[in-house]
Amino acid sequence: MLKVIKYSTTLLSLGLALIILASLITPPVAVSFTTKYTVKENQEWPWGNKTEPFPWLDYLKSLNTENDVTLYIITRHEMTIITKTKEVFLNSPVAKELGIKDIVAIPAGPELWESYIKNALEGGNPIDVAWGGGPTLFNYIDELGYIATIDPDQNPAYYAILYEVSKIPDIIAGAPTKKADENGKIRWIGAAISSFGFTVNHDLLKQYNVPTPKTWKDLADPIYAKYLPSTPLVGIADPTKSTSNTRMYEIMLQAYGWEEGWRVLTLIAANAKIYDSSSGVRDGVIRGEIATGITIDFYGYTAMHQNPACEYIIPEGESIVNSDPIAVLAGTKHPIQAIAFVAWVLSEYGGQQVWLDEDINRLPINDRVFNTTAGQQRPDLLEAFNKATQAGIIAFNETKALSWEKAMQAYFKATLVNIHDILQNVWAAVAQAYLNGQINDYEYQYLINELTALVNFTDPLTGKTVTFSENYAAKINPRLSEGAIYNQLMSEWEDVAVNKYYKVYDDLQKILSGQTTITPPTTTTSPTTSPSTTSSVTTTSPTTSPTTTTSPTTSPTTSPTTTSPTTTSPPPSGIDTRIYTAIGGVILLAIIILVYIMMRRR
Repeated sequence: MLKVIKYSTTLLSLGLALIILASLITPPVAVSFTTKYTVKENQEWPWGNKTEPFPWLDYLKSLNTENDVTLYIITRHEMTIITKTKEVFLNSPVAKELGIKDIVAIPAGPELWESYIKNALEGGNPIDVAWGGGPTLFNYIDELGYIATIDPDQNPAYYAILYEVSKIPDIIAGAPTKKADENGKIRWIGAAISSFGFTVNHDLLKQYNVPTPKTWKDLADPIYAKYLPSTPLVGIADPTKSTSNTRMYEIMLQAYGWEEGWRVLTLIAANAKIYDSSSGVRDGVIRGEIATGITIDFYGYTAMHQNPACEYIIPEGESIVNSDPIAVLAGTKHPIQAIAFVAWVLSEYGGQQVWLDEDINRLPINDRVFNTTAGQQRPDLLEAFNKATQAGIIAFNETKALSWEKAMQAYFKATLVNIHDILQNVWAAVAQAYLNGQINDYEYQYLINELTALVNFTDPLTGKTVTFSENYAAKINPRLSEGAIYNQLMSEWEDVAVNKYYKVYDDLQKILSGQTTITPPTTTTSPTTSPSTTSSVTTTSPTTSPTTTTSPTTSPTTSPTTTSPTTTSPPPSGIDTRIYTAIGGVILLAIIILVYIMMRRR
């Protein structure tokens, strides 16, 4: 009997060890913590069983004591959206029953929101609602305390918003549709969703004999430099003037990684015409100024409506879906009316139908709108909605993007926008030399490595030489509001980048003249925008860098082979953990049965 107990104890220990080992060797699964508001099942609303549309309207009317109200809305939306919304809302029973006589839009760039809202709180013109601008901007003003809490304990009118929120899932395509505080109280809610990609003009692509891009990295291909600098085929916007383009640059930096992402961004900028607004990019594609431009989805759908040659493309597995927020501001002077407007915007019988307009074409956050009479007239938008919500997306870190957003915008502005002509001329010379077979793969790789490398510069905080790394960008980000630091960095980044671009041009001339030889690396790789090996360089005699660039040479009819961007493996799903745990459990059960049988035989 003692032998049996000793034997069973040993086996039991072995089984437990296997279970522990399974938990140790299984790769950790990434966990994200989100706070969300969930409507209780069978939620009872203060207005009872009233039916749609707007069952909360009479309840809000009973709480209201104001008439002749004008609502002020700070927004990033285009006037097309504002004009349509104003027309539909002021003719709605919500506006009429609650005494709302007008809505006034305050269009403002993201850099102005803080000062505008602060001024309103300090006695200026009141601002009641914030609408449109992306999660990053809304998270920022929320951190400043400018967004009201959706809390019916403070104001029962908030039940109207919570009723409309109950129709919206917490997550759409991996993106949160709302933000809540640590107590589960909602701060902002998505009023629409957006994907990010590029819009192409197939007529222009055919005319210039260039391929249709499928990934962000495709836009960095030298094939799009065939006609530079006279005819850029790609369009992008200055990130300091476009929140949607800023978001797309952040997507690329997270999809490809910091260093690789900046290589891609540099070459896309070098290929591109840079516009002052994202709408300018869209219009450029529609008019045929450019063959492709990076756009938010509804700009792409608008382009498709206005020009049948246009198509909006989501880079598969390289994009995200964003909720575009709306929120009641803490300083509103008309809380009942502000709450009613937000609830109306979220309703499938109200503002969600504005997105269906053929001049707007936004994706609604409340998909019940597609069951309405108006929604059934837009099967194309429903198809676009399904495509966006089912597309492969990246794991986007909103906190990370916010930590270096201002630094990214400033560095992009200094090195890619302010000295764009120099960058584009140098890139044109390199790309066309490669396309024409004047330089080989290794020489091309060497030159674009130099062209796209992150610059070294003097840190104004320490006086030391540093590189524009991701850590440095996060470190300097909060200090860029200080004018002296901002101006010093912008000036130095420009100067260093100019020197870098001219050095690349000088190196190209040395290669073409035979003064410099690029020795192939020991490991042979196909040319990409971010090679893992570095070629060695032999220079026979120095030359001076030119102050002007040469004219582009005749372009070839075929494109060089390019490689697809490197993708990372998806995080483990947790299946391995269950397998190991199940095996350990089976072994442990077998041991118990074996011990029981042996004891019975004794």
